[in-house]
Amino acid sequence: MTTPEDHPLAGLVSSLIETNTLDATVDQIVQFAQETIGADHAGITIIKPRKKGFDTIAPTDQVVRDVDELQHELREGPCVQAASESHTLWSDDIRVDPRWPSWGPVAAERGLHSVLSVELHSRGQRIGAMNLYGERHQQFSRDDALTARLFAYHAASALAADRREKDLELALDNRGLIGQAQGILMERFGINADQAFNVLRRYSQDRNVKVSIVARDLVRDRDL
Repeated sequence: MTTPEDHPLAGLVSSLIETNTLDATVDQIVQFAQETIGADHAGITIIKPRKKGFDTIAPTDQVVRDVDELQHELREGPCVQAASESHTLWSDDIRVDPRWPSWGPVAAERGLHSVLSVELHSRGQRIGAMNLYGERHQQFSRDDALTARLFAYHAASALAADRREKDLELALDNRGLIGQAQGILMERFGINADQAFNVLRRYSQDRNVKVSIVARDLVRDRDL
């Protein structure tokens, strides 16, 4: 009889309780996914903020980093496609897969023959993809894809939470800078807070830069 402790995620949940950093959390998720599904190599591709390309995190070894970086350069491959188009993709023989004619043969030369890539998304936001690589042909199944999605959900949740926290910190920093800039204008020109903000906003529109950047420069240089 199957118990909750037998579930593939039981060990992961127990392990994550002990982690206190994003890097450790993602490393644990990738490691458990690799071991549970039986992949030879694994890692995560993330979409950089403002769509400035891709990056690889939590690779289990250098092979993952190398084949992922080639995908990033070529803009071709399962991790790029899964991350960009929100798909779950797998291939039993990447060397001859017509979807990746440039990347597949090179990856096969590195000893990889099967791949399973699962998109990472949270609240409608594309984050990246979890990538599992196999050294045998036909190494992954549809059931493996379903299991990988469970691990991908946890990875996406952790990465999305970290991004929200960083966005909040940036917003608070920007609000503090804008407040300081308003104070400088209020003292210098004898105007109120609303008028000072309107000055910052008008200046940002005329120069086509963000209000936070105008505020930062004013606080730093004491001049617009």
